[in-house]
Amino acid sequence: MYALEVIQQELHEDIARFGRVSFVKKGEVLMRPEECLEHFFVLLEGRVKISQINFENGKEQILYLLSKGDMYDVVSLLDGKMHENMAMALDDVKLLVFPIELFREWIETKPSFNKLFFPYVAKQLREMENLASDLSLYDTTTRLVKLIAKNIEKEGDKQTLKLINNLSHDELANLIGTVRKVLNRNLQSLKKEGLIDIKRKEIYIKDSQNLLEHLPLE
Repeated sequence: MYALEVIQQELHEDIARFGRVSFVKKGEVLMRPEECLEHFFVLLEGRVKISQINFENGKEQILYLLSKGDMYDVVSLLDGKMHENMAMALDDVKLLVFPIELFREWIETKPSFNKLFFPYVAKQLREMENLASDLSLYDTTTRLVKLIAKNIEKEGDKQTLKLINNLSHDELANLIGTVRKVLNRNLQSLKKEGLIDIKRKEIYIKDSQNLLEHLPLE
């Protein structure tokens, strides 16, 4: 169940009293790190990328993507320290924003919230662990296939990509820790093998079974 659904069902009085809806345009930063010391949000619509940037060379590493029901920033919520990540809108997004102290109160007093919150934190920790191991253990082709496989979603008889579809090649490259030139070479290689098709920014799965054979054994 989405964090949003639990919050709406169990904590509706606090939402009405303390929550506010905020809109952010595509390409804009949602909150600066210092703002995340005071505010916490739940994403209602759109996608957000959480990344770190080396401002000396402009290199970006996208850590993970947020979508409807996701929460941010868990790290600042738990340790009360500034978290030097950037949250940027990939679409026009809609947020439900709360004072961060309210979320801390929920953690202390609302068992229904904790049943969702702690597994959510564990999920984010696993994602960071997987990213670290992927960047150190696998080549870019494998990392790309793992990213695609993670986002495959069935719609009837068709297979589409959730979250990453229609992202720019720069953003896809930043998700797997490479550069656009290398990503394009990997995409064209998968296309030549008949595993995917590419039209503009859209990636279409043509042969998921053989595509998944590129994944390492675990």
